[in-house]
Amino acid sequence: MTTMATKQENILLLERDKTKPPKLYKVILLNDDFTTMEFVVEVLEVFFSMSAEQAMQVMLKVHNEGYAVCGLYPMDIAETKVSQVVGYATQHGHPLRCRMEEN
Repeated sequence: MTTMATKQENILLLERDKTKPPKLYKVILLNDDFTTMEFVVEVLEVFFSMSAEQAMQVMLKVHNEGYAVCGLYPMDIAETKVSQVVGYATQHGHPLRCRMEEN
């Protein structure tokens, strides 16, 4: 005979086993011929919490390779990051493009 507490513990264990981590999405910055390198570094520091050194490395990757992944996030956070970056760039007169794709 099982007690009520044991049944509840079993239910919790079953629910925990069924729960999968959310899918992650890459947030990607794309190179263009107009956005300054300094502005890209600023975006990486402000919206992706990168150090100046990390931001410089990612900016150079965007510049040299045409794009770079800035981070991996659950869908809603990735969408927010893309929206924030594009909005901020537009406000400052830069055509910086940012997108997301499933990891």
